[in-house]
Amino acid sequence: MSAVANPATVGECLRVGTGFSQGDRNWIAEQFATLDARLAGFHADVTELEVSVKDREARGQKVTLECWIAGRQKIVTTSSEEDLHAALNDVRDDLRRRLNDAKTKQEPRHNKHLRDTGQAEAAPVDLDNDTARVDAETA
Repeated sequence: MSAVANPATVGECLRVGTGFSQGDRNWIAEQFATLDARLAGFHADVTELEVSVKDREARGQKVTLECWIAGRQKIVTTSSEEDLHAALNDVRDDLRRRLNDAKTKQEPRHNKHLRDTGQAEAAPVDLDNDTARVDAETA
């Protein structure tokens, strides 16, 4: 993989949307700091993150984290956790999983690591014995 000249970071790419103030931005960026390692493979100028919350601090609050990376589909993660901190962690972890899944789908098919799952192959089936057993059962 080639190195990215200007890697994306949460601090550089994060916008706060509805339900959050600019004062919340630093606190949220700290919560999302573990995403930096995952985002580092993308250019900062083509990567955007936006977090928003609907009905903040209410019973039915909903936190949404959206991620746009040029050349990829938009990723949207949501959480309905009642605790705001838990909801932010939930959307962060879900985004990390989805970014990892997207990366795995784009890796070369003939990658030995992907082919070698370490699972033993299933034993071959003896069709002659199975056919004989089926014939005997139906007779």
